[in-house]
Amino acid sequence: MKVDATLTGDLAEVAGIAREKEEAGFSGLRRSETGHNPFLPLLLAAEHTTRIELCSSIAVAFARSPMTVAAEANDLQQFSRGRFTLGLGSQVRAHIERRFSMQWSHPASRMRDFVLALRAIWASWNSGEELRYEGEFYSHTLQPPLFNPGPNPFGAPRVVVAAVGPNMAKVAGEVGDGVLVHAFTTPRYLREVTLPAVTAGLELSGRRREDFEVFCPAFVVTGSTEAEIAAAARVVRRQLAFYGSTPAYRPVLEVQGQGELATRLHALSREGAWEQMGDLIDDDLLGAFAVVGPPDEVPGLLRERLDGVVDRLSFYAPYEADPGIWIPMLRQMRSG
Repeated sequence: MKVDATLTGDLAEVAGIAREKEEAGFSGLRRSETGHNPFLPLLLAAEHTTRIELCSSIAVAFARSPMTVAAEANDLQQFSRGRFTLGLGSQVRAHIERRFSMQWSHPASRMRDFVLALRAIWASWNSGEELRYEGEFYSHTLQPPLFNPGPNPFGAPRVVVAAVGPNMAKVAGEVGDGVLVHAFTTPRYLREVTLPAVTAGLELSGRRREDFEVFCPAFVVTGSTEAEIAAAARVVRRQLAFYGSTPAYRPVLEVQGQGELATRLHALSREGAWEQMGDLIDDDLLGAFAVVGPPDEVPGLLRERLDGVVDRLSFYAPYEADPGIWIPMLRQMRSG
């Protein structure tokens, strides 16, 4: 199992952070699109590292066109000498329509079309053939030589798709090289919903599970003392409550027999009762989503729940913690 790191920091800091993560032995670096563009930090990371893999985890697909994403990803793939993976996510309707002022419809079908459009654009650049892509949502039929970057010596980037529901997971299996599992998931949901849908998609494309990677950010609640672990748990409970209040993520709680909790969390979120929401995540539900324990126990707990289920993971710890605890855990994961 590969272990990735999150590429944090602003543009002035990411080069040093990327070098540190590579030297520590992480397999990959992931950068998400929250308050900043995900591609610029990865460009700097590519410049200041030589081995570590790089992934946008995620870039919001429907805020862009396939052509603009194809160009950015192609440049990153070439500059990193083949180390870039394009991670795409759909986001949710309110963000696409009200934050990005873009179209929203049929997200799974639209994502499938988006990825196929990317692959057609890259194929045209690499083969020199005329670009003639006409899909359900996207059409790309104009590619003058001036705007064609030509063949990429490292080939087209790999594409992985973020998925929560089974429809998007099936699309990931059909047209992607991997699936980015949301942090708001459980081993049970992975086994009962996500992986069967991925398998159905792989069957459509005539590929095997061995041809595909499952990426998973794993919630970790840890600390050097019981007080630190308790403080970390409070933060993770609030994060889980925030995710659980989102209607699109309700099926994850339903698989855990907690559909009514999703209703309560959504109602409280509309009132802004964030602290109260976290109190509704009891120990059993916390343990379903997160591994909880001292640092020396975390690697064994992660392997116990995710070995044979995911191909690569990252530690998801949305709280302040001693940076020194993560490297020994990484070494334990790698040696195990």
